[in-house]
Amino acid sequence: MTATLYRLEGCPYCEYVVDELDELGVEFESVWVEGLHSKRDEVKAVTGQRQVPVLVDDEYGVSMSQSVRIIEYVQTTYGDAASNETAEGES
Repeated sequence: MTATLYRLEGCPYCEYVVDELDELGVEFESVWVEGLHSKRDEVKAVTGQRQVPVLVDDEYGVSMSQSVRIIEYVQTTYGDAASNETAEGES
C-alpha cells in the first residue's frame, strides 16, 4: 500500500487514524502540516481543502478527510473482512 496521512501534531483525530492504521498493520507515510490553516498548502494541493487528517491511498486512488470516514475506509479495505474476502476469492 502506498498511503500518505496528512496530520497535525497534537491532533486527537489524527491520532485516532494513526492508531487504526497501526492496529491493522497498514504502512503509511506521515506528512506533518502547519498548525495554521492558511499555511496548509500541501493538503490543499491534494484535496482542495485544508482540514486534517487526510488520507491519500494511491493503491486505490482514494483521498479523503474526516477521521471517522478514514477509519471506516481503512477497516473496510484493509481489515479482517477485506482479508477474508481476499482469502475466499483465492480458494
